[in-house]
Amino acid sequence: MNIAQALALRGESESYERQENAWLLEHITKIDSFDLVMKKAQALTAEQEQAYVAALARIEAGEPLAYVTGSQPFWTLDLKVTKDTLVPRPDTEVLVETVLHLDLPEDARIVDLGTGTGAIALSLASERPDWAITATDIYQPTLDVAQFNADKHDLPQVKFALGSWFKALERNQFFDVIVSNPPYIDPNDKHMKDLATEPKRALVAANNGLADIEFIIQNGKKWLTANGWIALEHGYNQGGVVYQLFKKYGYKDIQTIKDYSGNNRVTIGCSK
Repeated sequence: MNIAQALALRGESESYERQENAWLLEHITKIDSFDLVMKKAQALTAEQEQAYVAALARIEAGEPLAYVTGSQPFWTLDLKVTKDTLVPRPDTEVLVETVLHLDLPEDARIVDLGTGTGAIALSLASERPDWAITATDIYQPTLDVAQFNADKHDLPQVKFALGSWFKALERNQFFDVIVSNPPYIDPNDKHMKDLATEPKRALVAANNGLADIEFIIQNGKKWLTANGWIALEHGYNQGGVVYQLFKKYGYKDIQTIKDYSGNNRVTIGCSK
């Protein structure tokens, strides 16, 4: 099997499946995906062909490409991904952009609650090396992946803490920004069947997906500096109710930001 034949094994021309095929072949052959077309007549080795076909079978069975390759690009970073972490999504970059656009001190203190791969915390650290950033997670194997990614990208200013939400933090810590992409999917959401391979604890929350979001908003003020911010990712149809939760708990300057598809995705509020 040559590269052209391998690319054509799944999906129509110009489809997302074909793009995934190219990324997978790049991972297996170490040939840049942009160069694959130039080398489409090149034959795969028997080992490469076997690995490629096996990987396609995993993807067809519903496993994300990132779990197959063990990595996922996010912001300007290439992040290690395991089954102990969610796969970082492009829309979460909107959360990173939102925090970067806030008017913050040069030595701002940030906490990323439920960091997963470290995507948000490490992206912020890569852009603002003078910020003091703490990243938390409830599950040690997940936190180990985030630490690996911090070491990989030489971002030692990011510190890691184990625990559920604010329980991971030391008393008398205060932050200019609390940022989080918490679980926000209703357990009965029909989309959960498409996410069966990813850790449920990082996806699902009680109260129609809003329990963790409300907990962070309700309790976050105790950990914020004066005029500190909370910035949260949420579901595309949750913008209105999250806005009202910020209002209910007495925040000001509340704003909802759309993702790259035009859906409400991030809501921020400032402590009074």
